[in-house]
Amino acid sequence: MVITSAGPPRSKRPGSGARQQSASAARRGPDRRRRRDALAALGFLTPSLIGFAVFVFGPILAVVVLSFFEWSLLSDPTFIGGDNFVRLISDERLRSVYGSTVYIAVFAVLLNIVLGLCLALLLESGLHRRIRTLFRLTYVFPYIVSAAAVALIWRFLLSQDLGLVNYFLGFLGADRINWLGSSTWSPISVIVVYTWKSLGFSILVYIAGLQSIPAEVREAATVDGAGAWTSFWRITLPLLSPTVFFLVVINTINAFQMFAEPLVLTNGGPGDSSRTVVMYIYETAFNNFHLGYSSTVALSLFVVLLIMTAIQFRLSRRWTFYS
Repeated sequence: MVITSAGPPRSKRPGSGARQQSASAARRGPDRRRRRDALAALGFLTPSLIGFAVFVFGPILAVVVLSFFEWSLLSDPTFIGGDNFVRLISDERLRSVYGSTVYIAVFAVLLNIVLGLCLALLLESGLHRRIRTLFRLTYVFPYIVSAAAVALIWRFLLSQDLGLVNYFLGFLGADRINWLGSSTWSPISVIVVYTWKSLGFSILVYIAGLQSIPAEVREAATVDGAGAWTSFWRITLPLLSPTVFFLVVINTINAFQMFAEPLVLTNGGPGDSSRTVVMYIYETAFNNFHLGYSSTVALSLFVVLLIMTAIQFRLSRRWTFYS
């Protein structure tokens, strides 16, 4: 028999356990900080999440549910399935309202984009400091005033008999125009007032975009002999294309949701020449007490805006350049 003896037990290196504990503690440190940061972020976001759930997601869900019901606010809701959607497809008046909304929105967006860019370039040019400050106060003031107040002021200005606009036209020898009572001029009046109200936002965004263009790029173009027009088309406008794209999307969404201006100016008339879809939704719900069908129309507007925004994002790949 061979007897083997095991040697003395190996002892751990001195200090190895302490190093392992310190390494595990070092690993736990970042994890604890991440959890602490996540809890802090959740605490800061909770009020906004609650507000979004109550005032955005909740109403959207309620609109989707109500679109399958008939409800007059005076009786209990009645489930009618897809009848509201069938009515939506066959609603001739809604098509007319969509047509007037598209007409007003297209020209309002074009004016905001083009006129806003021209004024922003003017303000960023070599104007005197006091004149530039005066212009900035002028275009910011309508933007911060409520749309109803702006429309009420313009309703007096565009009055056919007592308005200042027709007074000056008569002073110049032109005939008075029925700005608010003509099916031709009433949508133009809404476009003018809405553009005057919202133009300040476009100018502010354009100025921010112009100031973000590196000065050395413009200086290099000037050194290479590029004139003002060439520098604008070859340098400024391409670098400003993300700003233009942002304003096209935002102004399109806002213009299709126009409400206060046509309501106060013309009440949508004459006929439906200046009536917008949001006005139609409001009147269907609270004048005719058809909340179910008005919810269906609101869903159709949401789908239209969603499709238009998706198309704008798709087309922007061809003309938007990010430096």
